[in-house]
Amino acid sequence: MFRKSLLFILGFIFSTGLAMAQVDVNKADQAALDGVRGIGPSMSKRILEERQKGGAFKDWGDLEKRVKGIKDKSATKLSGYGLTVNGLSRPGAEAAADKPAKPAKSPAREAKPMASEPGGNGK
Repeated sequence: MFRKSLLFILGFIFSTGLAMAQVDVNKADQAALDGVRGIGPSMSKRILEERQKGGAFKDWGDLEKRVKGIKDKSATKLSGYGLTVNGLSRPGAEAAADKPAKPAKSPAREAKPMASEPGGNGK
């Protein structure tokens, strides 16, 4: 029982550590590309086909120009999730793990006082 628990914990730690590993678009296979958040099987297939057809990607602009579905905004997100071109992150992209948490949304409407509360309208 202890051994199974230990293996599970180690497997979890190992898998989460790989989640933020850098993946170079010019060196990665389909499995590695699929491991990047935001890249699914169809996009990884398009990346590999374009890399095979046109050679290695020179920079982020070349990747955006040649692969359908990767434009400015998505390229920034993918870079933040660990995708690189020739080992370089996209300029202006910050790591997804470094992003601050979004602030909680404020309620759209304030609660109206009930009739029994001071300021209530009695209806």
